Amino acid sequence: MKLLRIVALAALGLGVAGCTSVDTVTRNQPVDDLIAAPAQIERSYTVTNVVAMVPASLKVSERNGYYPFADIVWRGDPVGNRHMQLAQIFETAAARHAETLQGDVPVVAEVVLNRFHGVTERTRFSVGGVYNVVFTLTVKHAETGAIIEGPRLVEANLPAPGGEAALALEHAGQTEKVRMTDFLTTVLARELGAGPAEVAPVPVPGDDELIVSQAVQQTGVFR
Repeated sequence: MKLLRIVALAALGLGVAGCTSVDTVTRNQPVDDLIAAPAQIERSYTVTNVVAMVPASLKVSERNGYYPFADIVWRGDPVGNRHMQLAQIFETAAARHAETLQGDVPVVAEVVLNRFHGVTERTRFSVGGVYNVVFTLTVKHAETGAIIEGPRLVEANLPAPGGEAALALEHAGQTEKVRMTDFLTTVLARELGAGPAEVAPVPVPGDDELIVSQAVQQTGVFR
């Protein structure tokens, strides 16, 4: 049985505060830096390790407006450390592929979150909206450390029904967290699954202080 180790890294000790401006990790990068000729690859991966990182520089908003200006807007968990909560969602989504990605090349997948913009209570229970998730993905050879893919930007959008449709989903057990975890499971399967792919690399965001999550501190790895 293949062993998949999943390490979630997140910024800890951050206060939750509303934001009045957006300063995403890619916003100030020149457009030319984000454009590169796509490369043709043939994926056949066995994912042995997934590292999900949420930089401390990402701004969180708990403001209940229609569209808060922030990098992280998430209401699918109780109020708390949003950086940690999102790292754990990625970690859960990745763990579902522990026995399904059985290819020829052992790899480590590194995910660095750039933006996670969900919907507020006001938006969800009125007009609805879109969950917008942007992250940088790097795939490395598990034995040599050589970069096979990336770093490249992945953007994924999930519709967020509003009003009665949102309530119906909630009553059916399709909470925000359930839907987002299932969605990211599908996204990661698409981005790491077998078959041909055309990918374009982008620069890696600047390093931030990342601290191992509480779960990792207790167990070391997820097995």
